[in-house]
Amino acid sequence: MASADSRPSRTVVPRRPALSRMIRAVTSPYYRYRHAKVLHSLRVGLAMLVSILATTGIDIPHGIWSSVTLLVVIGGLQHHGNIRKKAAERAAGTLLGATIGLLLILQQNLIGSLPLTYVLMAIVASICAWFAIGSAGYIGLLTAITMCIVAGHGDNLIDTGLWRTLNVLIGIVIALAFSFALPLHATYSWRYGLAANLRECARIYTYLIEGETLGEEEQVKQFLRINRRLVQLRSLMPSVAKEIDVPQSRLEEIQRLHRSVLSSLELLATGSLMHADETARAAYAARCGFEVRAVRGMLLAMARGLRFGHATHFSIPGASPLMRLEPQTPPQNPGDALRDLPADLQGPYWLGQRLSEQVERLRALLQETEPNWNIERHSRTLLKST
Repeated sequence: MASADSRPSRTVVPRRPALSRMIRAVTSPYYRYRHAKVLHSLRVGLAMLVSILATTGIDIPHGIWSSVTLLVVIGGLQHHGNIRKKAAERAAGTLLGATIGLLLILQQNLIGSLPLTYVLMAIVASICAWFAIGSAGYIGLLTAITMCIVAGHGDNLIDTGLWRTLNVLIGIVIALAFSFALPLHATYSWRYGLAANLRECARIYTYLIEGETLGEEEQVKQFLRINRRLVQLRSLMPSVAKEIDVPQSRLEEIQRLHRSVLSSLELLATGSLMHADETARAAYAARCGFEVRAVRGMLLAMARGLRFGHATHFSIPGASPLMRLEPQTPPQNPGDALRDLPADLQGPYWLGQRLSEQVERLRALLQETEPNWNIERHSRTLLKST
């Protein structure tokens, strides 16, 4: 029986202190991406506390409307590309609604006709609803909401309307101040999501070629996970386009190529290649091994470039001589390869050729837009220039 002293010692890795982990989560783009909901919740919670102290704490009447305005303005805003535009739109709508509310109170005090006030409020609400379903939706919606906050149903006193207007302005100022505190760039979410999908595509392609058996249920789960992430990437594109000044049409092209790669993999996963015997699969691997290695290498290299953003080490193929994966000529022409393959594997062969072309086009497009989406390198360049 071995003594306690003879047991192999285990290296104990010290855990980072809680404060160190928090600082890392705040400063690291990847950690901020992983903990986006937590950071957004903290930002809104701190803003709410400030709004309470700035109004109720010093006994400003109707201070609750400062907090309501704060939640309306930044409660649903998370990405920097959204904040820049949406926060301004919401602030404009809130100010416009407050002005209309005060004018309604004034006309009620001058004319004294509640039916007229109700009609005017209905007309303003109709106009706001017209704009609320268009490009200026936030402005129209918040104009109507703030009008009701300030004017009530037209029976508020002028001092009540003025106090509520002041609280609305306080809420806007606090919201705008906190909206730019540690925002999560949509570009990072887009990059990390795309990188994760490309890694999974490389893994699935390796499984398909090497013949490793995947249960049908597991295969469906993998493709569902990638498709779900693909849908999330589309929702991020408007914000990404604003943040990195790339036309959305270019991002749409990247999205289309990614979808084409995924469709090709799905066809391979359900085609004759998956039902081929060991001999036929060996023949396919012998004839197509070059394309398989090149495609897998490009997918993984793109994922590294998107994930880390270091052009000299982990960039898109072509940025570094060590990572260069330029298109090369296959060792034999397609006609010779087809003659050596069984008839039922000729379809997968041509599908593999199309997959290689799609991956190469995706690689070229990401490399072309790399100076824009590589925010880290862009920031380092700006620091050096200053």
